[in-house]
Amino acid sequence: MAQCVQSVQELIPDSFVPCVAALCSEEAERLTRRNHLGFAELLKPFSRLTSEVHMRDPNNQLHIIKNLKISVSNIVTQPPLPGAIRKHLSDVVSISQPAEGLVANVITAGDYDLNISATTPWFESYRESFLQSMPASDHEFLNHYLACMLVASSSEPEPVEQFLKLSQEQHRIQHSSDYSYPKWFIPNTLKYYVLLHDVSAGDEQRADSIYEEMKQRYGTQGCYLLKINSRTSNRSSDEQIPDPWSQYLQKNSIQNQESYEDGPYVIASNKNADSSMLSLDGLDNEIKDGLPNNFKAHPLQLDQSSDPAGNFDGTDHIKSAVSLHETKKMNTGTLHGACLTLTDHDRIRQFIQEFTFRGLLPHIEKTIRQLNDQLISRKGLSRSLFSATKKWFSGSKVPEKSINELKNTSGLLYPPEAPELQIRKMADLCFLVQHYDLAYSCYHTAKKDFLNDQAMLYAAGALEMAAVSAFLQPGAPRPYPAHYMDTAIQTYRDICKNMVLAERCVLLSAEILKSQSKYSEAAALLIRLTSEDSDLRSALLLEQAAHCFINMKSPMVRKFAFHMILAGHRFSKAGQKKHALRCYCQAMQVYKGKGWSLAEDHINFTIGRQSFTLRQLDNAVSAFKHILINESKQPAAQQGAFLREYLYVYKNVSQLSPDGPLPQLPLPYINSLATRVFFGHDRRPAEGEKQAATHISLDQEYDSESSQQWRELEEQVVAVINKGIIPSNFHPTQYCLNSYTDNSRFPLAVVEEPITVEVAFRNPLKVPLLLTELSLLWKFQPKGSNSEDNEETKELVKKYQGLRG
Repeated sequence: MAQCVQSVQELIPDSFVPCVAALCSEEAERLTRRNHLGFAELLKPFSRLTSEVHMRDPNNQLHIIKNLKISVSNIVTQPPLPGAIRKHLSDVVSISQPAEGLVANVITAGDYDLNISATTPWFESYRESFLQSMPASDHEFLNHYLACMLVASSSEPEPVEQFLKLSQEQHRIQHSSDYSYPKWFIPNTLKYYVLLHDVSAGDEQRADSIYEEMKQRYGTQGCYLLKINSRTSNRSSDEQIPDPWSQYLQKNSIQNQESYEDGPYVIASNKNADSSMLSLDGLDNEIKDGLPNNFKAHPLQLDQSSDPAGNFDGTDHIKSAVSLHETKKMNTGTLHGACLTLTDHDRIRQFIQEFTFRGLLPHIEKTIRQLNDQLISRKGLSRSLFSATKKWFSGSKVPEKSINELKNTSGLLYPPEAPELQIRKMADLCFLVQHYDLAYSCYHTAKKDFLNDQAMLYAAGALEMAAVSAFLQPGAPRPYPAHYMDTAIQTYRDICKNMVLAERCVLLSAEILKSQSKYSEAAALLIRLTSEDSDLRSALLLEQAAHCFINMKSPMVRKFAFHMILAGHRFSKAGQKKHALRCYCQAMQVYKGKGWSLAEDHINFTIGRQSFTLRQLDNAVSAFKHILINESKQPAAQQGAFLREYLYVYKNVSQLSPDGPLPQLPLPYINSLATRVFFGHDRRPAEGEKQAATHISLDQEYDSESSQQWRELEEQVVAVINKGIIPSNFHPTQYCLNSYTDNSRFPLAVVEEPITVEVAFRNPLKVPLLLTELSLLWKFQPKGSNSEDNEETKELVKKYQGLRG
């Protein structure tokens, strides 16, 4: 695989982070909108802790957490449509292109010197967006909400009552049967009360008074006063204000789909509906009991009527890419955080620290202990999971069956209080706080229970995370169990028919294998998941497999090129024309000039077509030209198709620049050695007259025997004049110049007499070429003049009216 910005030890913890919901009052949302940001977005650049965190495990041992990151998002009650997720991922790949002027790595392998991009940022953007856009599911708890921030403004008439309404609304969403989404980790969700205060316009004394009341009601560990907007937005134009939000908003512009203007945001969906209006970030103008109804639809939810098939992986990609480009332009042109000072930035950062240290982590630690105690009591054990015995497995003495022998029970659902799910919950909690030893122990135990019940979806999830946990354990006490991942992938794909989860397994396992320099295994894994259901996924995985082949200790150049061709083909089917062209161009370095003419023809033909589609007309002409100038081994019908494509592209190029220089056409071939020039005695054509030269040979005008007689006569005349001696510097007059004559001397031509040029053409193709309206272009430059002195020397360019050929 290509080099990545993050190591796999950084990628995995950043991909699985504690999830926190945010529920804001209308007034609180209005305060953050002054900065062109929602509350959840306001926190995004500061969501990573800058210091180590400590907590204690069930055995009361101190555990250190480094670089912990949390994810705060608004509550939405509908999961995203698969088609909308595919559209978002397609857009992410489309806008991520190689940087202009990027210097590629030169890899030398045998006779090849290949210029290859060392990084593939489009793949990294796809992978990050893919992992972030995965909806919560019932068989795992990694992206279930652990806590909920209830946010109200100090300018509310009754902030405490507003907090009560927010709390009741959160409780209704979590526990009402009307809502199956989002997912919550445990019934007793941590509620953290945040009082938002506008420094520039609010009453600070009143805010402090309300906060004191909150501390008495909710405790100092359960609430916070966050002061923002220390400046007005009327700032001087030359004042530099940091904008750490832009990179996050551009990266997730479709996922968030928020607009901070008065009007709605429009997204082009497909050819049946030019645009669909979305309630941005789920926001609706309707307010119920003073609460914003901001949890109606997921940000990736699209109007069903606009996409009945839910298919966004291909032809309609262009419209969505345009919409994403417009969103990016809007985000780039809008300065976020205009009302915030650096002090406000520090306050937000401190708020995240306080929430995590005093609210979230103690809640997680307490939950892990409770789960551990429940499991001990339910399993009848006297010690924690660290010393788990065979009693855990209650009837697991039966030998494990292979995947092929197990029945398809992927639809099996456990009740929420099932001991197997409690083990999985504890494993996921430990994984989220980087306690990989305990997580592995829990996953391993849960895996056995799930396999005994033949609950294959649950078993595959436990196998997947057990493998990742084993890899991330500090000190690497055990080797990476790649067979766990292989079994999980096979189960997800073949039994559960869930390609999304199978893809997650492949992305994680391939990175792990790459970090261990097991490029061959990584490539096989990536190729294994290519299929017909997603061209974009297949293209990206094939490209990464190609990079695996070229990064091996002994680079496999031909396999690299072959898989680049396959990736280019799938990129093209997915509507990613620029990426397709890039893949074909990289593969061309391997095939060019190696005698594989049919492969070269195919690549050049595809490069020509893709370049023409992207309006890179010069590149298109060059690619088609190479097909025609090589000694083609294609059948006549294919050669005719190539020629028609070339002429069509060339016609478009000539129409764009009709006054431009004349091109050098690849056909027909000119036999330079057969070219002859005759200084004859034909009549001179009248001005504007053209003399047809079809089927006329110079042999009809030039008599070689007569020319020899005139040569001998000229020598006799010179000898008579010089008393019988022919001077050594004498050169007979040449009336016909060809490859056998001395052409180093300037010939003599008589004024008003024509000069005939015979050019021999050769057609290398198996299809006839029809040449019409040919004219010979020529230059005349007086002897001794300087060609660079354009003021003194004027070159005469005319069309010879009587081309012989």
